[in-house]
Amino acid sequence: MSLFWRIFLLNAVVLGAATALLLWAPVTVSVPVLLTEAVILVGGLAVMLVANAALLRWGLAPLVRLTRRMTTVDLLRPGQRLPEHGTGEVADVIRTFNAMLDRLEQERVASSARVLIAQEAERRRVAQELHDEVGQSMTAILLSLKRAADTAEPPLRDELRLIQEATRSGLDEIRRLLRRLRPGVLEDLGLVSALTALAGDFATHTGLVVRRDFDADLPPLEPGTELVVYRVAQEGLTNAARHADAETVTVRLRRVPGAVELSVTDDGRGVGRLSEGAGIRGMRERALLVGASLEVLPAASGTGTTVRLTVPVPSTAPAPAAGTPPGGAPAAGAPPAPPGPEPSDAAPPDAQDT
Repeated sequence: MSLFWRIFLLNAVVLGAATALLLWAPVTVSVPVLLTEAVILVGGLAVMLVANAALLRWGLAPLVRLTRRMTTVDLLRPGQRLPEHGTGEVADVIRTFNAMLDRLEQERVASSARVLIAQEAERRRVAQELHDEVGQSMTAILLSLKRAADTAEPPLRDELRLIQEATRSGLDEIRRLLRRLRPGVLEDLGLVSALTALAGDFATHTGLVVRRDFDADLPPLEPGTELVVYRVAQEGLTNAARHADAETVTVRLRRVPGAVELSVTDDGRGVGRLSEGAGIRGMRERALLVGASLEVLPAASGTGTTVRLTVPVPSTAPAPAAGTPPGGAPAAGAPPAPPGPEPSDAAPPDAQDT
């Protein structure tokens, strides 16, 4: 039924009921109107207005639900739809709105894929330039300082040694940035080894206690999916170190029915009612890219925050072969994802740290 006829019939019901009461009720109107008759007429008018308002509220309820959904919909949380039933303009508007959300979510995923692929390519380019230009130059300076210190007199030798140590510290910092920009260990050794190296690196440079809990029977994932899991873990650790005032962070990677679940849990102050920042929204965009879901929840212990990423795994994915590290091989039929990181020249020095 169209919106016009729905409103017309609702008003017709109210007016018809009022007319029936006037026809069959023992009510008369004098001239001039008596006080008791005026009270009855005003009461009847009030009843008509209340009944009309209640019926209109019921009739326009679908539009109210549509307006509420329009103001709260978030494309980073897909699947928010209104039930489609009935005919007429209201049902057509709801169906059109749901179709528009489908199209917008698809376009958001496509645009996010292009942005993230370009971002990863830029990370690789910057990392390569740092490695080829700055890293090589600082290595040459370090060797020159060593030769100069070996032949210098004692007073100058001590100063050269100090400069040499400062240069070595700067070179180590550049190497750490390279590992964050381009996680070569992810390509070389697989997801579990990359997360182990990431946890060790954060524990070393932030002072946090980073605990790891990885299942041994993880299914294989596409390289792009592994990169999304790695980046979400990296962002979760970064948020815990910068904003949570946490002391301990636990990184878990486990197999659940039909999916792989990553969780990063800290014992900090929690998220409270703060609005989501660019970091969390960036994680949601990465999750959408591989068809995963991301939740930011209070920790089960009552304090802190849990970032949980659930990545669906095709049921036909083959089991890892003997001797293959978990997450080290791509799965057939997995959803499309951005290209994984390029292999690095060598594994990072602290890739074996725990």
